[in-house]
Amino acid sequence: MQVLTEKISREQLKELASNTFIDMIKCVADVRKGLLAVDAELHADLESMLLENGSEQENLWGFNLYPEETGEDFIEFDSLINIRSWQGNRSRDVENPEVREQIKSIVSKFVE
Repeated sequence: MQVLTEKISREQLKELASNTFIDMIKCVADVRKGLLAVDAELHADLESMLLENGSEQENLWGFNLYPEETGEDFIEFDSLINIRSWQGNRSRDVENPEVREQIKSIVSKFVE
């Protein structure tokens, strides 16, 4: 598990993915702070790490990256940590299009 501090390549993402899910890597973004945590078996582990370092729950969103895919198939907005009726998100999906765009922006900031 790590919070990225600099850009990484898709090849580096593939290497990280090979540690757990082969073709996919779990991620959590803090959309307020612009942080990206990667590489855990559970989104909840990444969420906990960010919470311990000062992030706030309402700003954390889980998703998966598929390093070998492109376009819309690169990011999958699916995680149990996204189920938040109190925030209007009633499914595992990131339902708010603005939040999706914030996540995409954070990913493009850290992934080449």
